[in-house]
Amino acid sequence: MRVRTGLASAAALALLLTGCGLKSGSPLVDEVEPGSVGQGQPLKGASLTVTSKNFSENIILGHIMGLLFKAAGAEVLDRTNLPGSISAREAVVKGEADALYDYTGTAWITYLGHAEPVVDPQKQYEVVRDEDKGNGVTWLPPSTLDNTYALAISKKNNAKYKLKTLSDVAALAKKDPKAVTICVENEFASRDDGLPGMQKKYGMKLPAASIQKMDAGIIYTQVSESNSCLLGEVYTTDGRIKAMNLDVMEDDKQFFPNYNAAPAIHTATLKKYPEIAEILAPVTEKLTTPLAQELNSKVDVDGEDPHEVAKDWLVKEGFIKEG
Repeated sequence: MRVRTGLASAAALALLLTGCGLKSGSPLVDEVEPGSVGQGQPLKGASLTVTSKNFSENIILGHIMGLLFKAAGAEVLDRTNLPGSISAREAVVKGEADALYDYTGTAWITYLGHAEPVVDPQKQYEVVRDEDKGNGVTWLPPSTLDNTYALAISKKNNAKYKLKTLSDVAALAKKDPKAVTICVENEFASRDDGLPGMQKKYGMKLPAASIQKMDAGIIYTQVSESNSCLLGEVYTTDGRIKAMNLDVMEDDKQFFPNYNAAPAIHTATLKKYPEIAEILAPVTEKLTTPLAQELNSKVDVDGEDPHEVAKDWLVKEGFIKEG
């Protein structure tokens, strides 16, 4: 995935962390108060640093976390928007940051080095939780928000084909090979957990001429506004899915890994402030894939600020109040 697996090498990571470091950041100065969470301000006196990766969804999640800590009484340093998965992850491992929302599939495959994903989302979480204990990271219960790969088609074109699942796509490719054209990123086109593996799993054999490679940002436009490709590679939580009237194909054979968002906390921090688990639990429970599409759309389509999107949602849900 564009950010989850577009990873720096260990050497590049070391350079990244020592080069741009984690010394930057700014305090959250919002005047927020407890709503349904943070009552009694159990984190009063704590000084916590939140981090995130550098794409809209994860930045929003980072600010959600930071605002909750702030409302619960903590002083919060914002070090969100770090470049790539590895830098944010390593910040938590080393204790340079206290927490972020991370993804179970990223941890299992990228951080922990496993080749095969676990099909069941809960079991995927549990094996990540158990194995990552040794790295000083504690994973709290996950959300149903699943930011994974998918193929999508415009509603206009799907009025003709009525595709619902990747098995439907495979059946169409077999029946009418020229009908199925796909726009994908270069990386997705070559990864075993991308197009080659998906074709193998679903028994597709698309000719090279039916596969167009392009940047991710262009794919959505091509699928929505042109007929150059019938389907395109998308991310299930992308706000453009709804904004551009796309239908997402169900992965009915569960090929793609689960990328459920969950709080990943520096273990020493959680031992010092165990209230963090109770503060984050009801909010994590509310995080779903459709909600992520909605919040991401506010940033990526409407141009709103991720921090304001996070705060508006928390206030709307009654989790916090503006001071």
